[in-house]
This record gives sequence, structure tokens and C-alpha cells, in this order.
Amino acid sequence: MTGAPLPSPRGPLSAGLLAVLRGTDTSLPSLPDDDPYGEDFQLALYILYELHYLGFDGVPDDREWDPRLLALRAELESCFLRRLRADAPADPADDAARALDRLQLEPVGEVDGSLSHFLRDHGTPDHFREYAALRSLYHLKEADPHAWVIPRLRGRAKAAMVAIEFDEFGAGRADEIHAQLFADLMTDLDLHASYGHYLDAAPAEALATVNLMSLFGLHRALRGALVGHFAAVEITSSPASRRLAQALVRMGAGAAAIRFYTEHVEADAVHEQVVRHEVVAGLLADEPHLEADVVFGMCATGWLEDRLAARLLNAWQNGRTALRPPNHVGVQTKTCE
Repeated sequence: MTGAPLPSPRGPLSAGLLAVLRGTDTSLPSLPDDDPYGEDFQLALYILYELHYLGFDGVPDDREWDPRLLALRAELESCFLRRLRADAPADPADDAARALDRLQLEPVGEVDGSLSHFLRDHGTPDHFREYAALRSLYHLKEADPHAWVIPRLRGRAKAAMVAIEFDEFGAGRADEIHAQLFADLMTDLDLHASYGHYLDAAPAEALATVNLMSLFGLHRALRGALVGHFAAVEITSSPASRRLAQALVRMGAGAAAIRFYTEHVEADAVHEQVVRHEVVAGLLADEPHLEADVVFGMCATGWLEDRLAARLLNAWQNGRTALRPPNHVGVQTKTCE
């Protein structure tokens, strides 16, 4: 599998970085005094992180460890992390058990700000296709960022993390890898299933949710935060996936699209217990000083996911596309038939 084409720039930071990666310039841009949640900033950070995944077409593999690119990435990470700690702080009186309990609380009925509730009850096929296009930036690399934490864990936490990741990677079957199941969903919904295809369409809020995983995964010092992120994803996945499957059934989607979410209803209902009682509990038994980081990982995950949900819902409820203009990336107005 090859990487995606390089994206279009969104400002001077990403433009300068792309020029260096294309070999048309040698001077890296300086870090602007800009919003770390903004389009230019998040795209630049996403590009730098993608060098550690499949990379980009035409960009040499050795750029992954280019010291100048790593220095720029460190500057962006420091700014992003500083803002996250300010905007999504963990309560000093909170502990992992209480934070996990909150994740397991399921509201009754329709909920303002919930994408899965909106898509189940009011979403159109076009809404769901936009949602899937944007989520593809994560789901086509599903479980990859979390795998980086495995060599940084011990004992119970490591054994349980590997067991969950084994499921995520298809339990030895390539056609059952969750990233492949999502590619099948995209094909079923008449979307392009190629890796990174919808990068140009994704707003900064979508990029930030993926960048968070890469930030936590690539830093040993943030292993507790990555475990907190993993807990937030796994514990909230099963009920949300049930609603998304119901949405697709209501819309008349095909079996492959529905299966991605029904698989997560079953698998993540088990995973949430393993994450809580083995991964989180095992990590904190070995390294109790990481508890605040675990809680921060949960808080930061929820905060960025809420920002993305607000962006999408605001667009849809006002009759607009949630994709970045121009909408020339293949999400067409087509029903799921």
C-alpha cells in the first residue's frame, strides 16, 4: 500500500512544509502566532505525523526522521498540547475510576450535540456519507496509533492491550481488520476507499481528533494519556455504534456498511471491560503516578470530539455540507441503495 497524494495547503505553514517535502524549497516555515486548532496548523501537524504511517506519494521514506522536520513537529506539538491542557483540564480531585464511570453513562433519548443520535434520528444518506468520509482519516488507520503504546506497557496492561489490538487487526484475518471493514463500508456507500483520499475535505476539527492519537502514541511520556484516549474510544464505541448501525438500516444501506458498526457493538462491549479492569487498572498498578495523565487523555478526547460534533451538526442543521470547500472530492449527493 502506498501513501496518499500530498494535500493542498491551507496557509503559510502548511504551504512551506509542502514545498520542502516536494523539494521545491529548503527553508522550513517558522511557527506562526496562530490558533493551534486552526486549519493551517492542524494540517501541518497531520502531514508531519503521516510520515510515521504510510507517508505520501513522492516523499522519500527517510524524511520520517529528518531532524528539521522533527524539530518543527516538536514546536507544533508543544503548542497543541499546551492549549489542550488549558482547554480540557482534568479535575485535580478526579481519578480514573470516576472518569471511567462518566464514560459509561448513557443518556436516555435524543441528545443535543451527539452525532450518533442525530444520524440515527434525523440524518440523511448524504449526512452519513460525509460523516464516513471524515472519519476515514481515523478508521483507515484504526488501532495503529494505539499499537505504539504496547512496548511501553508491562504485565496485565500489556497483555490486555495486545489482546484488544489482536481483535482490531482482524484476529489474524486480513479481511477482518477493522480498517478493512471500514474500507468495505466506504465502498458500500459509494465513497472512495483509498487511504487519505478525503484529507483535503476534512476540517481542522476532524484533523485534530486524529492528531491527538498520534501525539499521544509517539511519545513515551504520554503513554498514560494514550491509555486514557483508548479507554474513551472503546467505552463509548459500543452504544454509539449501535445507533449508527440503526441509522444505516433506516437509510437502507448495504450489509457491508451496517456490518462495520454491528461488529463494533459486539467487540467493544467486551473491550470496554478489558480496558477498564486490565489495561487502565494494570497500568496504574504499575505506575500510579500516571493517573492524572490517563484522566487527561479521556478529557482531551471528549473535548476534541465535541468540537467536531458541533462543527458537523451546525453545518447539517443549517442545510450546509460539513466538508471543506470546494466539494470536489467525491462525496456526491447520492442515496444508499
